[in-house]
Amino acid sequence: MAQSVAGSPPSSPPSTLRFSFANSRTILDAVLTVVAVTLSLLALFPLFSVLYMLIVRGGSMLSLDLITQLTPGAGMDGGGIGNALLGTVVVVIVAAAISLPLGFLAAVYLAEYGGDSRLASAVRFSGKVLTGMPSILAGVFAYAIVVVTTGTFSAFAGGVAMAILMVPTVMLTSEQALRAVPVKMKLAALGMGCTRAQTVLKIVVPTAMPGVLTGVMLALARAMGETAPLLFTALFSDYWFDGKIGAPIASLAVLIYNFSGSPFEHQVKLAWAASLVLVALVLILNVAAQIVTRRPVEH
Repeated sequence: MAQSVAGSPPSSPPSTLRFSFANSRTILDAVLTVVAVTLSLLALFPLFSVLYMLIVRGGSMLSLDLITQLTPGAGMDGGGIGNALLGTVVVVIVAAAISLPLGFLAAVYLAEYGGDSRLASAVRFSGKVLTGMPSILAGVFAYAIVVVTTGTFSAFAGGVAMAILMVPTVMLTSEQALRAVPVKMKLAALGMGCTRAQTVLKIVVPTAMPGVLTGVMLALARAMGETAPLLFTALFSDYWFDGKIGAPIASLAVLIYNFSGSPFEHQVKLAWAASLVLVALVLILNVAAQIVTRRPVEH
């Protein structure tokens, strides 16, 4: 009997498993699927409505002059957002130079050395608290530490404010990426005679790099879209960045804030165009983060 069962061809599935709307479970599955798809589309509606509005109102202003010319004065036609775009890149670079080493080294300590010690728990808790901190508080802190000390608004002060917002994101996402590295890979390296530091540098960090880069891109995306910290630190400038990070500098976020309330139509249009460019940059960074996350790790 056992032999005939083992050698017999697989029997066809029971008739009760066939797709039929006469089955109550099939109807329930179809209803829940429709509800899930509908709610997903409703959740995406604000995003697509914002993109549509930005493309309609700011798309007509897109041109080479928009990203290569200085911002115009009040009531003037022409001009662009070139200095604000460059200023945003400069501030983000300054913020990245400060935050990335701090966030990454803190993540290495938490994942590989700190464990569940009191210091590691305090650092981890502080990082989680900072992720929910209002960005304006980072601007006020940078204003008190840098602007008041130096006596001037500057790109460096803006970078410090942005770095405060970027550090917890880089630290927490990098820690999760480092912890996701299989333990057997670390044990194999240690078994071959590698030291703890060599294992971290040659095995753990390269394996976790896609996750680390994801955190970096998400942190950069957040920094690009912040306005309040820059109002307290970098302020604004109508001129090109001349290489001095100790002077006020333009940025897309502050330009949008200033021009959106302008009584002049042309400046309002530039605000819409700058919003479209800023949203596009943030979306590119977020999409790149998703691509990096899904990329298989090469050993």
